[in-house]
Amino acid sequence: MSRLTRRSLAAALLCAGLGGCAAPGGLGRGEPAPPVSAQPQAKPLWPMWTGESPKAGGAAVSSQAPPPTPLDGAPTVGPEGIEKIDVRAVLKADRPMKSFADKKDIATPGRPGLRPPRFNDLTGNGKPELIVAVDTETGRSILAVYTEVDGKILPILRTSGRRLSPETVGTDLLVRTTDDDGSAHVVRYHWDGVRMVVVSDEKRFGNPTADPGECPTQRPPASGTGKGSDPR
Repeated sequence: MSRLTRRSLAAALLCAGLGGCAAPGGLGRGEPAPPVSAQPQAKPLWPMWTGESPKAGGAAVSSQAPPPTPLDGAPTVGPEGIEKIDVRAVLKADRPMKSFADKKDIATPGRPGLRPPRFNDLTGNGKPELIVAVDTETGRSILAVYTEVDGKILPILRTSGRRLSPETVGTDLLVRTTDDDGSAHVVRYHWDGVRMVVVSDEKRFGNPTADPGECPTQRPPASGTGKGSDPR
């Protein structure tokens, strides 16, 4: 065997021992690796209601998605957008939420009232939805989400629970609640083009302070937004 042949054979064996010089579909020598895209992180909507504070408000979570039809008597959304809408007028037009429309405004947990409204894009159309939460005297909290279509207000989610602490993960809504026994319920909602639907639903026992950035275990998507209930 010639010296050149021995060198070629040694180079081939070395390349094979290293797993191949360039695997099919892989990177060649000197080729830069593609950038890693950042994953969306959970962002609490009401940070002061986050955690295991006994004042965080709010039995196990239950949810209800009314048909996405416009609310009769709700104010019309003008060119300035849903952020300028009268929130209490929206609640008065939504029959299940009407009794909460006159609750006092609250800025911190610990007493019943209407939390400051939040506006986040949950449908992915670049426009924010109206997110409302009410803490009741019974310790239960109710959350409602409204979107705007052609100037009209549509209710697309209603859910309730104790120590209710919603977060956004991208355009998804993550709703955490904690029972008196310390077990936590985590439900993730996603816009399906018609309404907010459940894409995961997890019960965690003895871990009320789970990592806010941790996503719940996926389960088969539900046909609606969960088991219906009267938030009152």
